[in-house]
Amino acid sequence: MNLPKRPLGSSGIVITTVGFGAWALGGGGWAFGWGPQDDDASVATMRHALELGINWIDTAAIYGLGHSEEVVGRLLRELPASERPLIFTKCGLVWDEYNPMAEPRRVLKPESIRQECEASLRRLGVERIDLYQFHWPDETGTPVEDSWEEMVRLIEQGKVRMAGVSNFDVPLLERCERILHVDSLQPPFSLIRRDAAASQIPWCAEHNTGVICYSPMQSGLLTDNFTVDRLARLAPDDWRRRSPEFQEPNLSRNLALRDALRPIAQRHGTTVSAVAVAWTVAWPGVTGAIVGARSPHQVDGWIDAATIRLTAADLEEIAVAIERARAGTGPTMPQLQHA
Repeated sequence: MNLPKRPLGSSGIVITTVGFGAWALGGGGWAFGWGPQDDDASVATMRHALELGINWIDTAAIYGLGHSEEVVGRLLRELPASERPLIFTKCGLVWDEYNPMAEPRRVLKPESIRQECEASLRRLGVERIDLYQFHWPDETGTPVEDSWEEMVRLIEQGKVRMAGVSNFDVPLLERCERILHVDSLQPPFSLIRRDAAASQIPWCAEHNTGVICYSPMQSGLLTDNFTVDRLARLAPDDWRRRSPEFQEPNLSRNLALRDALRPIAQRHGTTVSAVAVAWTVAWPGVTGAIVGARSPHQVDGWIDAATIRLTAADLEEIAVAIERARAGTGPTMPQLQHA
């Protein structure tokens, strides 16, 4: 398939409007795992996404405490160089080897960034990371300027091609931008978590910084088949059991919003999942959405998001549904540049 592409800010790279998210491929046994996952199924799922035209995979060191990167590395070894996707990964979450279920610390000390970069390069089996991102703001008191200077050094040494951040607010983006252009921001963004549309996304549009949003299906809530019964059957160590969006009163509101997408999906001959993701990439300033999957079938469920075009009437209907369901926070309707 020939999927639509957009420039990732001013980086000179073009990416498909949906990319493959490898969070769940890390498996279970850590603080933010999704429960058990078969590695062969993971590789088959990524292969299927690439066959459908996706040209980038987003992972992170923390996913499965290195395991997601190892599985992505296995895929890369099996592919001819000409068929390899762009690989985006992240640093800055440091885990406790002796207590994998403990929440990781947010560390952006220069020496820690360097160690993490070297470890990611080894696990991925690559010489250079296409996009390296700070996963969360630092909590150790390290000035972001010191952290971002280390990113400059990694680029100068050829270990990193592009520099990005995730979960940063506008003041932190400004401080980084003064030292080195921020190639991309990765914010949470979905029909339920819309706050980035009021602040970070407009800043990125103004500064020619790409935006790749994560959790556009709100970690599975905005998919066709998610139910209260399914929630009860999640693996005991699945982090979603603890998430406020998966608990009342939010759960009922979120599922009511999901149900309101069904008529729109029917009109477009597609799935609710695809409509939810398409809504995120309809916002001006958004380059692409990171979408996870644990099986080829799940990829088929949202791949249409790259090609369907939500109309002004669709977007109006969705905005009304958000208000009616009282789900989430943030602006409810994009301007119609991409619609």
